[in-house]
Amino acid sequence: MLNIIKQLPDSVANQIAAGEVIQRPASAVKELLENSVDAGSSEIKLLIKDAGKTLIQVIDDGSGMNAMDARMCFERHATSKISKAEDLFEIRTMGFRGEAMASVAAIAHVELKTKVHDEELGICLNIEGSKVVSQNVCQCSSGTSISIKNLFFNVPARRNFLKSNAAETRHVFEEFTRVALVNPDIAFSLYNNDKIVHKLELGSFKARIVAIYGKAYDQKLIPISQETDIVSISGFIGKPEFAKKTRGEQYFFVNGRFIKHAYLNHAVNNAFSELLANDAFPSYFIRIDLDPKDIDINIHPTKTEVNFKDARYIYAILQAAAKQAIGKHSFTPTIDFDTDPSIEAAFTQSPKGPISQPKVIINPEYNPFKSGVSSSSFDFGKPKGDKNWEELYAGLKEQIEGKQDSKEQEDTQELLDLEEEKTTPVFLQMHNKYIVSSVRSGLMIIHQQRAHKRILYEKFLNQINAKTSASQQKLFPHNITYSPDDAIIIKELKDDLKSLGFMIEDFGQNGIVVNGVPVGMKESNIEPTLEEIIENFKKKASSLNFDKNIILARTMASNLSLKTGVKLSGEEMSNIFDSLFACAVPEKSPGGEGIISIISLEEIDKLLR
Repeated sequence: MLNIIKQLPDSVANQIAAGEVIQRPASAVKELLENSVDAGSSEIKLLIKDAGKTLIQVIDDGSGMNAMDARMCFERHATSKISKAEDLFEIRTMGFRGEAMASVAAIAHVELKTKVHDEELGICLNIEGSKVVSQNVCQCSSGTSISIKNLFFNVPARRNFLKSNAAETRHVFEEFTRVALVNPDIAFSLYNNDKIVHKLELGSFKARIVAIYGKAYDQKLIPISQETDIVSISGFIGKPEFAKKTRGEQYFFVNGRFIKHAYLNHAVNNAFSELLANDAFPSYFIRIDLDPKDIDINIHPTKTEVNFKDARYIYAILQAAAKQAIGKHSFTPTIDFDTDPSIEAAFTQSPKGPISQPKVIINPEYNPFKSGVSSSSFDFGKPKGDKNWEELYAGLKEQIEGKQDSKEQEDTQELLDLEEEKTTPVFLQMHNKYIVSSVRSGLMIIHQQRAHKRILYEKFLNQINAKTSASQQKLFPHNITYSPDDAIIIKELKDDLKSLGFMIEDFGQNGIVVNGVPVGMKESNIEPTLEEIIENFKKKASSLNFDKNIILARTMASNLSLKTGVKLSGEEMSNIFDSLFACAVPEKSPGGEGIISIISLEEIDKLLR
């Protein structure tokens, strides 16, 4: 019998490994940046073209490599970080599995230039699909420069599954931010298609946050700090009033490594309980340092998920630290007892004479029905004394007869109104939440907020599809600054937002100016609405039923719809009723919730038995 089990060639094994480690250009960026950090660099540059599909280049001034190390770093499971199994529990560096460089070399054209600091010449290595094309001595700067070109050139299926350039660029920016945030002692630069996006100087942790997210964050952050024998927690959390509808600005770093941890996220959110709305998320940038023996980071190829030896303890300490930070910076509004200086001055001035009680002056001789009597200085618009009082009643008889005729007309109109009421529905509002009306089969109940959501949803969806919009020009433009990845989303959606009524222009690298908004939108709704559009876009972008137009229309309808508790006039209720039944799907809200319910006469009779 022939043997059917064979050992895979290294090139094929590397391609399979690359499927786990290098999922998209951002994955390669992450691995290269972490290697540069581990090399002890003081300055790191990242350059990308076409969202990393054409070029990813990382240049650092780290320790560099000699000729043997340069060749060995592309072999599978070759690493300088560990040598025995016990070392896995002492890891304080970023990359250690020894798979990243081998995986990258298996699916791209790689050029490596590296030189140690005490050597005169460096090494230039070219690899294509795991095959070494050339290895030469070259002149280069101390440190390492690695270029990844034509990513997935030999795995076209994987390349075809990549998202748009805008989406892949967002992922690259996010990986850059994760590494740059937690390493403020390293200078970072980011170039996208030869344009500089970030140039981050050395500084403190807070200075790095401000440099990435904008100067406004200098006033939005409060420090958090807690240290025990087991764990040390430090960093910053955002003030509650600056909470956003996007989850983007939430970062945990464990021993200098970015992680995702839903349990710890819950601890921070709990600390903000009763301070935030249900759809608002606090910002936080928190560093957690503890003994490497108390965590396991080798549970996922991307190393963004970790296990804690005692997660409950970390949860309790983190929540206490966040509550303490909020408590130190009181957010309870204070009452200002300062008086107006102009009012106070009126009482502090010395009077010219003695203070006396004010008096009402009257004229006891005044008689409005007596002619020729002086009325002092008072004038009530009475007729002059030389006029005959009978003139006041001139034409009164004709007026009375006219009123009798108009009374008959009013009675006739009243009867007509009563007839009209028999066919025109009457609306009542119940608890400022439901619209109630009598129908032939019983009683109709309409949820006013869901009904308005459906009306606005179909309105905005039609506007987007027809590329028509109604916009109101703002007297004073509204400036908003976003993180680099959020700015990409807004700029990508600019044409669609224009169809909704937003007039937006670019302002700087990551900012926009809003010159116009949809008709009826309040100033306070501009930023929350755009933030929710960004958040929903991030959530749904990877789903199979992703539809950009539906996301935009739903978000707009949700933010601009009438809220529960708003009192409506009869005309407003009638308009909602008419508009709702003109919709394509009046029974359900955009989220699938019920809008209309009818209680039949039989059900009402049963209730009254």
